[in-house]
Amino acid sequence: QVQLAESGGGLVQPGGSLRLSCAGSGEFYKIYEMGWYRQVIGQERVLVAAISERSGTTYVDSVKGRFTISADNAKNTIELQMNNLKPEDTSIYYCKASAQVTRTSPKRNYWGQGTQVTVSS
Repeated sequence: QVQLAESGGGLVQPGGSLRLSCAGSGEFYKIYEMGWYRQVIGQERVLVAAISERSGTTYVDSVKGRFTISADNAKNTIELQMNNLKPEDTSIYYCKASAQVTRTSPKRNYWGQGTQVTVSS
């Protein structure tokens, strides 16, 4: 199993910055990809940014040039640096990891508990 611990959410004014962190722990063979998704109550959860050794980085168009995802593979952690935040970035942000528990088990997705990001003046 993979446990994901998120931190770094909060309240910020428009134009401000926040940094989200997610640390993976537990018993597993390998984490292949990690990423950040966000969800507004009543709407579907959508990809914000993802990172993997194989594919590099991926961003949703609305955050390109403002958000940067980075990874420390040795520590199984990712960070999301969010700059020039806008009110429409307000959401619950979830960390996701795609991992194998053993070398022969199928990949499956694991989710963190979520952290609230609120952009408001």
